Amino acid sequence: MAARKIVDWSDSERHLTPNVRVLLGADAGAYPSGNSLVVSGASESVIIDPSVTVVERGGAPLPIDAVLTSHSHEDHMAGNGLFSTARVHVHHDDLPGVTSLDGLAATYGLESAVWASFVPTILDQFSFVPRPDAIAFSDGHVFDLGGVTVEAVHLPGHTRGHSGFRISGGVFFCSDIDLTGFGPYYGDAWSDLDQFESSLTKIRDEEADFYVTFHHRGVIEGRRDFIERLDAFSAIIDRRHQEMLSFLATPHSVSEMVDHRFVYRPHVQNSLVDSVERRTAQLHLQRMIQRNEVEAVEGGLFQAR
Repeated sequence: MAARKIVDWSDSERHLTPNVRVLLGADAGAYPSGNSLVVSGASESVIIDPSVTVVERGGAPLPIDAVLTSHSHEDHMAGNGLFSTARVHVHHDDLPGVTSLDGLAATYGLESAVWASFVPTILDQFSFVPRPDAIAFSDGHVFDLGGVTVEAVHLPGHTRGHSGFRISGGVFFCSDIDLTGFGPYYGDAWSDLDQFESSLTKIRDEEADFYVTFHHRGVIEGRRDFIERLDAFSAIIDRRHQEMLSFLATPHSVSEMVDHRFVYRPHVQNSLVDSVERRTAQLHLQRMIQRNEVEAVEGGLFQAR
């Protein structure tokens, strides 16, 4: 049963093809908002990652039969409760984060006190509503909307189930491979650095006329611009790695790496940021040790060889 409320988006939407339009989030899709996609066919219409802006406006520009969730992060699920009569689909690896608040907690893996402080934001700012009725999909699943298809492309690393969507007619939704100057985010318990790099290699092969990112960049036209932005985005991983190696020229602990800030700017101070910095540092340390670039020394410290 489609969610029937129709909202005028004429001032904040961009049509890419006759079947695909972008609902532009506030501040160019900067967090906490994002850029959502609506794909309409002869038999069904879907919305991909309904943002807080979609919630604030109260709906979509046409009836919605299903919500496609790229992954279980709060900013990508804001409208899952708004479209209460629509089906919700998500990759099976991220299903727990859509179906319950406890499942979402596992995705982040935050310390209990930090998680408790974050929950009001998830519930209030992001309108999180558990969808125990959510339906799992796998890599390559095709949603046939009638004359237009949406194919799920598993791109893990950001989360275990993070997925893009390949839409017939020349559109690819990159989700949180968002090509921003901030760089790849792999700071949660369910993040994986090696998988993220593999996903960056995989998405490089995508041929599309339009590439859509959930944050900031929004619509990128043409493969040449996409590849340039993708290469710059990917290079941030190695830059972080080299900065950490330089920092470890003298012995330092993980806590000191957290305080130094390799992901966020040094002045950014809060417990959520600390958790992201810690997970990121740990993943890079694992890589450094495997490559014999760093060794553990006395006192829980690490030093470059």
